[in-house]
Amino acid sequence: MTVEAQKLDQTPEPDLVFTKTDLQDVVPHDNDPVVISVVTVGRKVHRVLVDQGSSTNVIFWLTFNKLQLSPDQLRPYGGYLYGFTGDQVEVQGHIELRTTFTDGTTSRTANIRYLVVSAPSTYNILLGRPTLNKIEAVASLRHMKMKL
Repeated sequence: MTVEAQKLDQTPEPDLVFTKTDLQDVVPHDNDPVVISVVTVGRKVHRVLVDQGSSTNVIFWLTFNKLQLSPDQLRPYGGYLYGFTGDQVEVQGHIELRTTFTDGTTSRTANIRYLVVSAPSTYNILLGRPTLNKIEAVASLRHMKMKL
């Protein structure tokens, strides 16, 4: 009896490359963050911060309400988030929302788990590493873009 090693799916992944063409519409900036729009709950949500330093995804209470989501949809979450200043922010719960991302060429839709927090923010959603890995996205600060 022979045992053959099973080959993993070796479908080649397309290269994700940022080029000079990607810089055409970029206004010179001083280390501004990458901010995108996504579609969730059938609505386009602007001011979504791509936060490569975050280990979680966050949707803010004001955005939660604007999306007309019900607090009954929240699942309990027994923890806190800590901000840049060390402030503790209570998590209202977590929710999984089907969210669509596009880079103009490729789009991906995935169920994303968001922690819902009641805290002031200039952003509507923060996307952390779990989502970037899940949708196989790469963000470039220089190009102010995210590619899938």
